[in-house]
Amino acid sequence: MAALASAATEAGWQVAKIDGHDYVSLQSMKRFYGFTKLTRSGTSITLENTKIEMNLKVGGYECLMNGVKFVFSNPVTTSGDDAYVSRMDLAKLIDPVLRPNFIKNAGDFRTVILDPGHGGKDPGATNSIGTEAFYNLKVAGRVKSQLQAQGFKVVMTRESDRFLSLQERVNLANAVKEKAIYISIHFNSGGPAARGIETFTLSPPGVAHYGRDFIPADNQQRSGNEHDSANIALATSVHGSILRRLQNNTFDRGIKRARFSVLSGVCHPAILLEGGFMSHSYEARLIQNEDYQKALATGVVEAIAKYRFAVGAKPPVKAPN
Repeated sequence: MAALASAATEAGWQVAKIDGHDYVSLQSMKRFYGFTKLTRSGTSITLENTKIEMNLKVGGYECLMNGVKFVFSNPVTTSGDDAYVSRMDLAKLIDPVLRPNFIKNAGDFRTVILDPGHGGKDPGATNSIGTEAFYNLKVAGRVKSQLQAQGFKVVMTRESDRFLSLQERVNLANAVKEKAIYISIHFNSGGPAARGIETFTLSPPGVAHYGRDFIPADNQQRSGNEHDSANIALATSVHGSILRRLQNNTFDRGIKRARFSVLSGVCHPAILLEGGFMSHSYEARLIQNEDYQKALATGVVEAIAKYRFAVGAKPPVKAPN
């Protein structure tokens, strides 16, 4: 159990300094967000009301909200009889997911920027039946067609098998001056057992790139950090929608934070989707399947509409600072 260095109450929140980080008690969260139950059995913790069920584990970095996996920056911990989550994860992840309508100036957009990763001399991940660059473009094309049918304007960073540097992709996205969102579409590669979908948003200042230790540069504010809350809300909508579309044909690897160049530099709300593993024998065949590609694309399109509605709704009261 982590040692409690200090504790205070700020505007109704029970705040503690634990292992050098600011933490907030789950009892505070229960009150603020209107959860009706907080139950704990061993290391497992559940917060729930009629709309949301949140599952956590003491010592763990994963959080399930209505079955969608999120990866925290700091572990869930305890002090005394109370359990705590880090203030960073509360502010930059939990709150935007639970209250997307409090995100300022996010909902009024009709333009979507689609970035099919790789292309040309850069095929991305490859296997015996295809290349990532080809599948990225196929899925992006399906998303484009469906969005245009719904009245969205769609900007593609590439519409053919051509190479673009990461900076060129950022420049193309930032040349769009109207309100827009940005979705980079990829497929993954790893060990033969690695499988599933994962969605990335830009790491907030103070949070490391996923999978590596913290470095001083992680404290720097990037262009994309202007939209930290919108990024996580968009990722939640896309990731959850795709999970529902794919059902048992995928594994949930979660929503994660990273410092990919395209996420760091784009000035619109932005996410990067990894739609499955080219290196997994079963998923490789799924990715080639047009029904799977269609399910991914339809999941993205449905998510964009849901996200636009969620962040566009007016909050009932002013959001606290």
